[in-house]
Parts: sequence; structure tokens; C-alpha cells
Amino acid sequence: MDFILLQTEVANTAYNYIPIALQLIFAAGLVTTMILGSSLLGPKRRTADKLQNFESGIEIKGNARRPIAIKYFLVAILFVLFDVEVIFFYPYAVNFRHLGWEGFIAVSIFISLFLAGLIYIFKKGALKWEE
Repeated sequence: MDFILLQTEVANTAYNYIPIALQLIFAAGLVTTMILGSSLLGPKRRTADKLQNFESGIEIKGNARRPIAIKYFLVAILFVLFDVEVIFFYPYAVNFRHLGWEGFIAVSIFISLFLAGLIYIFKKGALKWEE
């Protein structure tokens, strides 16, 4: 028992976070070096062709600011919302035996809120395309 307490006390020292800090410093230094290196060593000639917007090789037609139906954005936001909620099932699936009935009740509440949101979306007609 004393060994377990001693291990948890040692695990929470600042010394254990040094590798993470070094990795963050190295990553920031690498990004800074690449950005500064490319701006200092790269070509600096500005021509009309280089300053023109790149449209994947397709000729520019019309205005890019034309209105788009809100249904596309609504479906995209709902997809992201429900996709992120499904990600929260993974920790439960990994630890379901350890969590026991308390975890089952918590996940049941989460699923009920998830389904309540889905029913609300259907009742509001957010997924109907015919309107």
C-alpha cells in the first residue's frame, strides 16, 4: 500500500513534464526555422500571375460570394456535432467493465440526451431537403 502511494506522489512532479516541454520547444523552433528560412531564402519576384488567386487550374467564373442554401451548413454542423458525440463512446467501450453500473447509468444518460437532440432535430425539420 505504501508503494502505491509513493508511486502516485512521484508521478505528479514537474520533472516528468520536461520531455513534453522539450518537444513543444523543439516543434515551435522547427516551425519558426522553416517559416523564416523560406521567407529569407525563397524567391522574391512578384508578378501579376503570382499575385492572382489560384483556383486549382480552373478559370475564374463569376463571384465567389453567391448565396448558398443554409441547409448545407446545417447538415455539416449537425454531422460534426453528432460525430464528436460518438467519439465519447470510445472511452466507455474500453473501460466498461471497470466502470460498472455507475458508468452504465452515465452512458445511458448521455445516450438519452443524444437521442433527445436527434428527435428535436427531426421535429424541427432540419434534415428535410424538400423545403
